[in-house]
Formats: sequence, C-alpha cells, structure tokens
Amino acid sequence: MSLNHAVIWIDHQEAHVMFLSQEASEAEIIKTKSTHSHLHHKANEVGSGKLALDSKYLHSVIEAVKESKEILILGPGSAKLELIKHAHHYDQQIAAKIVGVETVDHPSDKEILAYARKFFYKVDQML
Repeated sequence: MSLNHAVIWIDHQEAHVMFLSQEASEAEIIKTKSTHSHLHHKANEVGSGKLALDSKYLHSVIEAVKESKEILILGPGSAKLELIKHAHHYDQQIAAKIVGVETVDHPSDKEILAYARKFFYKVDQML
C-alpha cells in the first residue's frame, strides 16, 4: 500500500477522514455547520423532502483528501453520493482519484480502517 490512501466515511452530520498505510494511520473528523438535521416532506408538495448537504461541508471534506492518490468513500445514505457529485462538479482531479464507493452503516473508526486496508490491498494487487 502507498502512503497516500484515504478513506472517507460520511453522513449528513459528520465525515471521518482517514489516511493510511500498512503500518500507520491518522484521522480527522469534519462536522457540518448546518443546524438542520431533518426536513419533513408534506403530502401533495413538490420535492423529495430531503435537505441538500451544506456545500462548505462537502468542500472541506474534499479539501482534506486533496493530497491523496486514491480515495475510498463509505457511508450509510445519500451523503456519499452527494460528495461524489460535488467532487465531479468542483474538482475533477479529486473525482478522478475516487476508486471505490461502498454502503456501510455506522462502523467504528477501527472497523473503517480494517475495511479500507482490505479494500486498498485488493486495489493494489490489481495494479
């Protein structure tokens, strides 16, 4: 594994960004500044009833992994897809570094690291 693997676990409230190699890892948590936790959909109204993620939140997550060579994105819901759309729209270079997207619930940081190590080991074997 290279030193520049990054894994992002993201939901609508926070993102766990971890950088890893075979021997070491480091992590940071980025939280949204948005105070809206839920948006309820009313009957007979247009729209999905879902609140879009804060653009500044998504941008700060993308900025955190800017130096990484390969990025894995994990998460339980639509936040991971919104992050990918944001990357494609605002930073094509980061979008090109995304090598995987997986749906996972709410793992611990240790579980995220174990999952990422296994994933990147397979990616490195294919190269």
